[in-house]
Amino acid sequence: MMRLAVVDAGGANLGSVVYALQRLGVEPELTTDAAVLHAADRVILPGVSTAATVMRRLRELALVDVLRELRTPLLGVCVGMQLLFEHSAEDDTACLGLLPGRVTRLREGEGVRVPHMGWNTLAPVRPSPLVAGIGAGAQAYFVHSYAAPVTDDCVLACAHGDAFAAVVQRGNVAGAQFHPERSADVGARLLRNFLENGL
Repeated sequence: MMRLAVVDAGGANLGSVVYALQRLGVEPELTTDAAVLHAADRVILPGVSTAATVMRRLRELALVDVLRELRTPLLGVCVGMQLLFEHSAEDDTACLGLLPGRVTRLREGEGVRVPHMGWNTLAPVRPSPLVAGIGAGAQAYFVHSYAAPVTDDCVLACAHGDAFAAVVQRGNVAGAQFHPERSADVGARLLRNFLENGL
């Protein structure tokens, strides 16, 4: 049986993430225990808060180095994805540094409001087992004011004014800026791919 650990980083979406995983037939373990994370087959880092708040909680729990050292597949969701990068402009926050790049605030403009809230179209950038079966034109649900750049690690991109990374992956580390638990079939497919295919 797969051991799936969900990091209890204090985000408001923890319950909905756990429920989405249960709908896929997996019973995740909500944890702040380093030993549980090291023993897991898959780890998910959700977050609905600010980058500084979640990083502070991870430091208090002594989980920063644990997450940096993981060799099992790790999926960051929403703020959890942003924390995978080196730095966030949100409160000038040093992040986990598992992926190169800096998270910046989305730019407002004519017809472009921040935060970016609602459904938006995903654009494939490169193949990855994480997005198998998610084609061009698929839509996902977003709620965010900060975003990661489109780099070599970007798998799916999106645009809200400027383009940004919607899904990233490098080695065992991956992230989704959108909310899989609120993105219907697309979100369920991404979670299922992560559970079944790894990275």
